[in-house]
Amino acid sequence: MPFAKRLVYLKGVILPVLLIGCVLGAIYSGIATVTESAAIGCVGAILVAIVRKELSVQDIRDALWATTVTTGSIVWLIVGAVSLVGIYNIIGGTTFLNGLLTGLDVHPLVVILIMMAIVMVLGTFMDWIAIVFITVPVFTPVVSSLGYDPIWFGILFAMNIQIYMLSPPFGPACFYLKSVAPKDVTLQEIFLAVLPFIGLQLIGLTLVLLFPQIALWLPYLGK
Repeated sequence: MPFAKRLVYLKGVILPVLLIGCVLGAIYSGIATVTESAAIGCVGAILVAIVRKELSVQDIRDALWATTVTTGSIVWLIVGAVSLVGIYNIIGGTTFLNGLLTGLDVHPLVVILIMMAIVMVLGTFMDWIAIVFITVPVFTPVVSSLGYDPIWFGILFAMNIQIYMLSPPFGPACFYLKSVAPKDVTLQEIFLAVLPFIGLQLIGLTLVLLFPQIALWLPYLGK
């Protein structure tokens, strides 16, 4: 393809790239929260469509309908997960888990591995907010009593939650992708396609677990 023709096609991606830069820039610069940046992205997408003369009432209706379907399915999953958390706490599950972890006669690193395994298992059927409500109040005191840095454990936890975003059968990211993927792409195909990325996340999690300084050198750089 001639270079001049490439430039013509390149013009079509300038505005979307600028939009992505504005959304991510607002997040990483601290100007806006993730939810506020989503609103910026929504308004920006409408403006881009207007500039490109591609906006129509039907497009807006389709976007609103797709958003309603996707959000509705995720919200019901969250309702179920939060309900499970409430019942779990009422029957004393948090106290039981705390006593179980602190009473184990094993190497402290094994306790951390058990915590990570619990988060992974919960991530297959529970929303991340519910996982945080169940595990963080129990895990944090145990981690401190074992002599580990809470910042290090927090980063491990966040990386584990990233794995949850892709893990079937819950995998919210997979459902988000299915909502915008072509109709001939099945959810099962998406779940299979994300397996290599789950593997990469596990490798990163293992490295931070074995070499804590990977996660700690930057937070303590100015101290």
